[in-house]
Amino acid sequence: MTVVVVTDASARLPADLLQKWAIRVVPLHILLEGADLRDGVDEVPEDIYKRHATTAAATPAELANAYQQALADSGGDGVVAVHISSALSGTCAAAERTAADLDPHVRVVDSKSTAMGTGFVALAAARAAATGAGPDAVADAANLAVRHSHAFMVVHRLDNLRRSGRIGGAKAWLGTALALKPLLRIDDGKLVLAQRVRTVSHATAAMIERVCEVAGDSPAALAVHHVANPDGAKEVATELARRLPACEPAIVTPLGPVLALHVGAGAVAVVVQLPT
Repeated sequence: MTVVVVTDASARLPADLLQKWAIRVVPLHILLEGADLRDGVDEVPEDIYKRHATTAAATPAELANAYQQALADSGGDGVVAVHISSALSGTCAAAERTAADLDPHVRVVDSKSTAMGTGFVALAAARAAATGAGPDAVADAANLAVRHSHAFMVVHRLDNLRRSGRIGGAKAWLGTALALKPLLRIDDGKLVLAQRVRTVSHATAAMIERVCEVAGDSPAALAVHHVANPDGAKEVATELARRLPACEPAIVTPLGPVLALHVGAGAVAVVVQLPT
């Protein structure tokens, strides 16, 4: 048997990759008008980013159930759980408490990112597990991938950011310009301002430049995410394919309902996973 990898719904891993690498997914939660909707399990309104909803972490019971099943399926070899940044969600802290109470063969890795910033780390763990590595070595591979991950995002509107409270240092700049189109980045697990730009097109161009600087000539893995903006995501993916010929075509997926609530419609994000 081999170590089993678990992640959460923020990772946005396509179904074919989840199946190929046998990665398990724990749902995150959206609280809408008294209903508790599980991302990836329950039907969530497509326009959730317009609703006055809130988000919640995976529950200890869900985490324990997922880890126990994964541990049984591993034949006792172990579990490595890769979760959304602890600075963005309470899921990782709950996972660490659950793992400590459950079994010494369960390891938790803070991806210090989200979306495919988490997904690529989970993939690194799954690839290590496929070689027969034990839980410590699999966790080491995941933590190495964390240090090689970069993520950027262009946000079209500020309303969702104002409500979310997930943007580091936001009070210093968020209310200063109605026309502001911020370029954000993930920095040590936190979503922070990278650059203030006046137009979406200029912000998107700035994001592409930063991605190209990070990737350089390396065969980096790329992912492009969006919130209700598939055309914008496609344009970014096409330009990255042109500018970064050493990279495989980007994985393009929606950002997902939990993250959509925090960044709003139109957002486009790029994750760069450098080779380790």
